[in-house]
Amino acid sequence: MGGMERLLPTDDAYELLGLAAEIADGELAPRAADFEARGEFPREVVRTLGRAGLLGLPYPEEHGGAAQPYEVYLQVIEVLASRWLAVAEAVSVHTLSCYPVYAHGGEQLRKLLPDMLGGELLGAYCLSEPQGGSDAAALTTRASRDGDSFMVTGTKAWITHAGQADFYNIFCRTGGPGAHGISCLLADAATPGILPQASEKTMGLRSSPVAQIVFDDARIPADRLVGELGDGFKIAMEALDSGRLGIAACAVGLAQAALDYAVGYARERSQFGKSILEFQGLRFMLADAATGIAAARALTLAAARLRDAGRPYSAEAAKAKLFATDMAMRVTTDAVQVLGGYGYVQDHPVERYMREAKVLQIVEGTNQIQRLVISRHL
Repeated sequence: MGGMERLLPTDDAYELLGLAAEIADGELAPRAADFEARGEFPREVVRTLGRAGLLGLPYPEEHGGAAQPYEVYLQVIEVLASRWLAVAEAVSVHTLSCYPVYAHGGEQLRKLLPDMLGGELLGAYCLSEPQGGSDAAALTTRASRDGDSFMVTGTKAWITHAGQADFYNIFCRTGGPGAHGISCLLADAATPGILPQASEKTMGLRSSPVAQIVFDDARIPADRLVGELGDGFKIAMEALDSGRLGIAACAVGLAQAALDYAVGYARERSQFGKSILEFQGLRFMLADAATGIAAARALTLAAARLRDAGRPYSAEAAKAKLFATDMAMRVTTDAVQVLGGYGYVQDHPVERYMREAKVLQIVEGTNQIQRLVISRHL
């Protein structure tokens, strides 16, 4: 990772990051290009991470987690993203998907947490809809009470892990219009009437399935309600604050991979009788990239420390997500430029990095939505 010095809070954290780097180099890096080319989700690789304890890092030990501060968890995500973005995103989305039950689930739901965090199960988060991605408060998927169950009908869109997940958080309308009429249900993926559709054909992150899910009178037990009726929107927004930090960390790791590759290439490549690394135009481009990555990392970890201290961090999470993902788009684009024509072909990973960076500006609140969140706090 560019010979970077990390300051971590504990010796355990250094060991954990070492473990993450070992798995990333051994299990992730050799497989990424192949799985991306085939558009196949690496379910077994994600299980390996789970067995190593990497799918429950920021949650307390009594629930099956690893009790790691967010500051450490995000640096694990960054290390994974520098080898294979889709896998880092899978860890981030799964961690996000465990949050509603952890923060708002009663006794009944808390019993499920150890399995959710244990590494064998994978979670997904069903908020966006075909008509409204950014306007989540306008969602139309409806859950009607029927005896001791809810019957869920509607369609969700852009769901990461659709058809792969073992459990789904479903944000649905149980009351009137607007944010106050929304509730959250935790559903088993095997529930009849939960129908994942064909995966979207995406620009990047092809090994991470994203698809619509149709709910056709899916019957979900009433004791799977997370929090109270009408709490759904609040739960969704809280979880997204944490999720945005995960995406920011993904962006930092991806940009670091692009910079490391570009520097390595520039060192070997010569033009006009000298290494291209000796040309100032190129050196300064790489210097700007290194500075942008360091700034994004610092911004992300500063927000994480606020979260760890129990302080408000919503605006800081939005700033980190906005800055880090815009930075990753710029750095990956520049990395392609450093390689010239070679940057545009699939023999080198930088064209994939560039395609992958784009989605980070869109997911978990587009960067326009982040600007809205930040300006509201002003």
